[in-house]
Amino acid sequence: MASLVLSECGLKPLPQTLPRPRTGIITHNNPSKTRFLYTNRILTDIKGLPFDKFSRGCFRERNWGLKVSAPFKVTYGEEDNKINGFNGLGEEEIEFDPGSPPPFNLSDVRAAIPKHCWVKDPWKSMSYVVRDVAVVFGLAAVAAYLNNWLVWPLYWAAQSTMFWAIFVLGHDCGHGSFSNNRNLNSVVGHILHSSILVPYHGWRISHRTHHQNHGHVEKDESWHPLSEKIYKSLDDMTKKLRFTVPFPMLAYPIYLWSRSPGKTGSHFHPNSDLFVPSEKIDVITSTVCWTAMVALLVGLSFVMGPIQLLNLYGIPYVGFVMWLDLVTYLHHHGHEDKLPWYRGKEWSYLRGGLTTLDRDYGWINNIHHDIGTHIIHHLFPQIPHYHLIEATAAAKPVLGKYYREPKKSGPLPFHLIGDLIRSMARDHYVSDTGDVVYYQTDSLVSRSSTEE
Repeated sequence: MASLVLSECGLKPLPQTLPRPRTGIITHNNPSKTRFLYTNRILTDIKGLPFDKFSRGCFRERNWGLKVSAPFKVTYGEEDNKINGFNGLGEEEIEFDPGSPPPFNLSDVRAAIPKHCWVKDPWKSMSYVVRDVAVVFGLAAVAAYLNNWLVWPLYWAAQSTMFWAIFVLGHDCGHGSFSNNRNLNSVVGHILHSSILVPYHGWRISHRTHHQNHGHVEKDESWHPLSEKIYKSLDDMTKKLRFTVPFPMLAYPIYLWSRSPGKTGSHFHPNSDLFVPSEKIDVITSTVCWTAMVALLVGLSFVMGPIQLLNLYGIPYVGFVMWLDLVTYLHHHGHEDKLPWYRGKEWSYLRGGLTTLDRDYGWINNIHHDIGTHIIHHLFPQIPHYHLIEATAAAKPVLGKYYREPKKSGPLPFHLIGDLIRSMARDHYVSDTGDVVYYQTDSLVSRSSTEE
């Protein structure tokens, strides 16, 4: 709302606290919402003003008995859409568009993060490995000793979570955030990932592709959206399995063997489209380690029996797969606001990384090494997990609205199940055209998902 004073020489602002407005008439999108500020043109028939003639900014007739200024108010639109001041100074806040280019660059975010957050401490990293491995073997020993059907479900839940924690430490090895020693990263990564049937180098390379192309419709590697053309080429059963919980949460082993729809290759085959020729030896090494773990499990089944092995390892492995699929999916999907995906010139490393989401897992945050602090991890995967919380707090003022605060969790993150189901019911495919696209919904699949 603007307050103007009517004086003998026309219209002028109250005592200046803001710069004097320009002359003319201001409109704001809607032509019906016109603001009269100041003019030196001849205007006639101005509705609502207590005069009908003036030119060149002054009245032609001066017959006032008292020359007293009285406030004259011109209202612009609704109260919550008003413009404060003159000539657009302090205009109403424009609705935030998450697909718009950010007003900062990657170096601005990097500069906000304290230098010590980039320091990798191999001894500290190894201490987490020792902790997690000790817990894994301790849980297995207690469950095997008690061998009680009241204990087994608790063991399965706890051990599957620990398998997931083991994966995260191997994941840090793959990023090089575990230590600066490449050989140490490779040895520890192979031991940890092979123990849970993940081909270390095969996964490491594809995950690197995911980070380098995050948020890109075609080039992203992990839970990237299906184009409308690919989506419509899927049969009904495939659509149902992909978008009906819990089936998508069991997808990881299939992804390791055959990748996502629309892509070809295997994480186990050295000649896969995922790899370049120089990575052939690495892929073979990881596949051999994976095969050795499978052979060890087969041998253990003869020693302890297949049922005991299923209880101690098989069911926790399935739980680990569900953890992995849940976390990796929800770090890129399921926000209450639809987030953009990019193609072509609209994509950049920064814009793609800003579409990722942080998540709060309650008590699980520390157990799985704060992997929920995902935005900074995606932009700077070299930062060790034990510095991610501090780095995120330091970067948030720079990120502004491009950082979306995660919903606070209770002790256990059951609220994420609702986010998962809602996303599966609405996030089905993106348009085949356009460089900034958003998920669209197949009403038939959505109805089927909600009826389950």
